[in-house]
Formats: sequence, structure tokens, C-alpha cells
Amino acid sequence: MSQINDLMRKGVKDRVFPGGVLLVSKNDSIIFFEAYGYANIFSKCIMTKNTIFDLASLTKPLATTLAVMKLIQQGKLDLEQNLGTVLPEFRDTDKKQISIRNLLCHNSGLPDYRPYYIELLKIPYNFRKKALRDFLINESLIHPTGNNVLYSDLGFMVLEWIVEKVSGRSLDHFIIQDIYRPLGLEHLFFAGLNSESYMDCFAATELCPWRKILLDGLVHDDNAYVVGGIAGHAGLFGTAMDVKVLLSSLLFAFHEHSHDFKKELINRFFERQQGSDRALGFDTPSLSDSSCGSLFSKNSVGHLGYTGTSFWMDLDQSIIVILLTNRVHPSRDNNKIKKFRPILHDTVMEIIL
Repeated sequence: MSQINDLMRKGVKDRVFPGGVLLVSKNDSIIFFEAYGYANIFSKCIMTKNTIFDLASLTKPLATTLAVMKLIQQGKLDLEQNLGTVLPEFRDTDKKQISIRNLLCHNSGLPDYRPYYIELLKIPYNFRKKALRDFLINESLIHPTGNNVLYSDLGFMVLEWIVEKVSGRSLDHFIIQDIYRPLGLEHLFFAGLNSESYMDCFAATELCPWRKILLDGLVHDDNAYVVGGIAGHAGLFGTAMDVKVLLSSLLFAFHEHSHDFKKELINRFFERQQGSDRALGFDTPSLSDSSCGSLFSKNSVGHLGYTGTSFWMDLDQSIIVILLTNRVHPSRDNNKIKKFRPILHDTVMEIIL
């Protein structure tokens, strides 16, 4: 494992990231788990295995997608349901025919991103979520539904709304009460606006240009931040170990029958969608230049987070690789991780295989 250690240390030295945590497991046994570098370069707080990370877009598969999956398992939602039947607000729009499946596999036709936060900041806090949803209702499709795959934050903002409407609870309450707590996960949560009490444990992210503060325990994503840190596309925080426990439960349910998720349902969600390199809410390895390198099997799922986080899970070989870093600390302009990720994953897989 010295090669992995050397590579991670080199990542810190070459300023790919100030710090990181790498966890590797096979057949549910942890075979590598180490922390490197700094959680905060200004306070010189050392990164530890227990550091809490802003997981950014890992929110999509590890919170929002699982919430949708749970509602389907409970018989309260169906993959082929469309927005017009779930959210009445969309019935008279060009988005009424978008299905839950379209939103999960990013071919709804919605744009990838909009800087809604700029306008939302002008609105009193308690009215922002409604204003955000008004923006979503009025947003125009940029592709016909089902035609083009375009990774979309907006689609997962809509999915959060659906989870809230169908479950009668906010996304964070639903996911914690119905999924995380039964698995004993205490360090996987939406930080919201009350994360200051955890400040010493967080990996710092950006010196935010418009917030004029170092983000340490506050969500990095601008659109999630202005609505209180709880959103369908971003806002989840957690430790590497809790991410591993959650992924291991999904991997177990994929292979065996589990009371957490039905095997058939997990299989449907992990299946690569036709004409796409995405599963439902999860990524699968790209045919070229995949972030997971070249040695993960085609039957793998994973996801990346903007702050420098990622996980990849090889379903055939029961291998999980979780890489959590604070690559946006102190600036999002650092993109060195793009070259680093595939090299790391190939190194890990060469050693295991």
C-alpha cells in the first residue's frame, strides 16, 4: 500500500488538494483508510479520518436519489410518473411530461445550472425556497425531454420538491429518519445554517468571493446556501466512514435481499440507462477518461462532488473507493484533481487485483 500512500502525499505536495481522506474496502472489509494534509490551511488544522466534508453533488446519489428510491419502495412514487401528476404547479407548463426517471438520468431537458442565488439574495430568507421553485416552474427547457443527457442541478432541485411533497417531510428529515438513522449513521447530515457547533471537525472549502468568508461548515454551493443549506443537488456533509457504511449497505442490497432496499429496486437504479453513461442518480464509468480510471468493471457506479469528493463502487468485485478532498480550499480555480483521480483509482485497483 506504500504506492497509494506516496501518491496521496504527492497530491498534497503538488497542491492537488490541501488535504484528503482515502478509504478503500473490498468485500465489506476496509483494506486502506488514511488521512493526509490539512483540513484548513489557515488554522493548520490537520486532516483526520473523522473530518467532515462538504460532499457537494454526492448529495444527488447519497440523499436525493435514495429518498426517491425509498418512496418507490414504499409504493408512494413510480419512476414513470411525470411532474404534472406529482406537482400540480407544473401541469400547465412544458415540463409536465418530465418523468421521475428523466430527472434521475439527467435527460429532462432542463438546463444544467442557473445562478438563482443572485436574485434569491434580494428576497427575505423565509420566502426564498418558494421563489426558487417559482424559478423552476418558469424555467424553459433547452432540449426536448428524453433526447439529450445534460447533467442538471435543476433536475435534482425538482426531485427534492417531489420528495417533500410525497413524504410530507423535508428532504433532510426524511433521509435521516428513514435511511441514515436505521443504519446508525450519525455523521452524514445536511449542515443547514446551524453547523457552527461542528466547526472544528470540518474540511474548509473556499474563500468565497461574494460571501466574503472562509466556508468552514457552511455549504459551498451558492444556490443551496441561499435557501438554508438543504437542497436536492447539494448540502450533504459527512465523513468517509459514514459514506462507506451507506455504500456497503447498498452493495449488500445489490447482491442479497435486504430490509433497507429491495434487490430488484437497487438493480434498476444501478443499471446504465440506454444511450447514456449514467444510471438512475448515479454515474457509471465513461468509455474514455473516466474519473475512476480504466480498471473498474463496466458494472460500477459512482459520483463526483465539486468540492473534491468522489466515490466509486465496483459491483462485480465488491470494491469501494472513497476519495474526499477539499480541492476548492482556498479557491475553486484548482482543477488538478481531474488528472489525479484516474491515476489514483488505477493504482488502487492494480494493487487489489
